[in-house]
Amino acid sequence: MSRRELRFDSESLKIFNQEKSLWRKLKPWVFSFFLGLFLAIIFVIFFNDFIGTPKEKVLEEQLDAYKFRYRILNDKIDLMQEVLSELQDRDDNIYRMIFESEPVPSSVRDGGVGGIDRYGHLDDIDNTSIIKNTYKKLDAVALKMVVQSISFDEVYKLAKNKEAMVASIPAIQPVSNTDLRRIASYFGYRTDPFYKITKFHEGIDFTGAVGTLIYATGNGKVVYSKYNSGGYGNTVQIDHGFGYTTVYAHLHKINVRVGQQVKRGEIIGTMGNTGKSTGPHLHYEVRKGGVAVNPIYFFFNDITPEQYQQMIELSKVPSQTMD
Repeated sequence: MSRRELRFDSESLKIFNQEKSLWRKLKPWVFSFFLGLFLAIIFVIFFNDFIGTPKEKVLEEQLDAYKFRYRILNDKIDLMQEVLSELQDRDDNIYRMIFESEPVPSSVRDGGVGGIDRYGHLDDIDNTSIIKNTYKKLDAVALKMVVQSISFDEVYKLAKNKEAMVASIPAIQPVSNTDLRRIASYFGYRTDPFYKITKFHEGIDFTGAVGTLIYATGNGKVVYSKYNSGGYGNTVQIDHGFGYTTVYAHLHKINVRVGQQVKRGEIIGTMGNTGKSTGPHLHYEVRKGGVAVNPIYFFFNDITPEQYQQMIELSKVPSQTMD
């Protein structure tokens, strides 16, 4: 390639050869270099952003696979939580209800795990939010499993005691009352015969002649057997266990002593008119955890469903107590 170039002189109107300058010699090469560099940069950017290196493609595929497996794992954990929630619901609303036991408090079932920095060691890991979320779910499931396991141990113990509990819970009327005519006043707000005001009546009043037999309504131990100066007169109280006690007031005669074990249907005394009373009758109470509850809920062993419904209707009629 010639290093000279032809040049036209407009004054002399002649064409002559002229030596090329250094810049004119280098200009094509410089242009080609920068053009190539520009294209190379564009290619690298395009390759990295849209195509990636083979190694990057492998890593991305591995990352996608890990994310997919984490999603499957989280779905399984969610399923485990649903199963546990169903077990908890059955435990609280079926098993424990059968055995007259209080449900496990939600504060215990849903209690927290560890402190605020429990998952701090995961902060330096890529995709830490996914891993942290999985760890939290696993810890929550583990805690619920522990609580549920303890709860089932308690239910198992309750089941072993079921026979004793069935025999102990009050289940019959304390007097012979097959025709339901002996109930003079029911549980709830009633008129006081002495003060003529409405007061809460914590039991049921059964009428009858002095000497009418009084029966223990469930197995248990006599914890009170003497005259009560507070208005109940001769009184017997039986602890049936499992949180239940019964009270028999205004007795004429007491046939049991404190500490004595009695069985359902056993005679514990006779009806009388002692204490604050307007006539011979038995004031009968059922208490659960120290709180008086409606005794008619505990007459299921000696009345028919029709008689129970009749008793419910009669309990709604206003009446006056006998004590």
